[in-house]
Amino acid sequence: MSAATTAPADRRATTSRRRPRSEGGLALRYLAPGMTGFVVFIVVPLLASLTISFFDWPLFGVGDFLGLENYREMLTDDPVFWRVLGNTVLFTVAFTALNLVLATALAVWLQRLGSWAPFFRILFFVPVVVPMVANALVWRLMLDDGGVVNSALGLVGIDGPSWLGEPALAMVSLVAMSIWQGIGYNIVVLSAGLNNISPIVLEAATVDGAIGWTRFARIVFPLLSPAIFFCTIMTVIGAFKVFTQPYMLTGGGPGDATNTLVLYLYNQGFSFHDLGYASALAWVLFVFVMLVTALQFAGQKRWVSYDS
Repeated sequence: MSAATTAPADRRATTSRRRPRSEGGLALRYLAPGMTGFVVFIVVPLLASLTISFFDWPLFGVGDFLGLENYREMLTDDPVFWRVLGNTVLFTVAFTALNLVLATALAVWLQRLGSWAPFFRILFFVPVVVPMVANALVWRLMLDDGGVVNSALGLVGIDGPSWLGEPALAMVSLVAMSIWQGIGYNIVVLSAGLNNISPIVLEAATVDGAIGWTRFARIVFPLLSPAIFFCTIMTVIGAFKVFTQPYMLTGGGPGDATNTLVLYLYNQGFSFHDLGYASALAWVLFVFVMLVTALQFAGQKRWVSYDS
């Protein structure tokens, strides 16, 4: 074989050997801005928070190393922690259950509206994109003792209660406001899930006599279960992180009736200047949410169907 014949083959071999390396460098250059932001704004703060949780760290100044003292105090000597944890779990259960039930019912209802469905989806989604602070301020004005709600009740001869002043009603108000704020997101996701269900399957079920609740329970719900599972995961995580609603609506009161873990964490860090204890609270919340999420993924096999 001549040198002229082998030269192109050698060049092709050299090019093929160099191409993966050049493609890897190109991918690295594209990923570098995003990965840099991820490391700087996510990884580094997480590691810093974990480190600070082992210190008595004031808002200003250098902290003293305490080891696991912050965690020990939280779990054994701090009764407020268990109270706010209970409030957070109660809020999460009530908010998630009511949100998913109402969102599913409204998504099914919107599916039957035909050309009016997009209008109502937008209407339900508007509170999601409105700033949470603005929504909370409006609800606070509405639920004030002399607000719109009690004024309307007074017109029909009902003496309105103190919605934000009684512990039980304050939590009810917090859940109601949060559902109004966030239900639109789940409605959109579940509506998309319903649109993916084949009309042929529904027509066949109707021919077989499955109508109304029977058709929903036997046909629609299993096919919609992946979307419901996704909404459950996202809703639970969001509920555990609830902060703006109690901060703006009730301030965590009356007493600690609506105080949540993130609000308690915020107060420890920025009201009492104890960043070490606040960081320990944040990591306990992180671990708790991870465990709850893992349990949900472990239990999905019993009710989530991915067979389309």
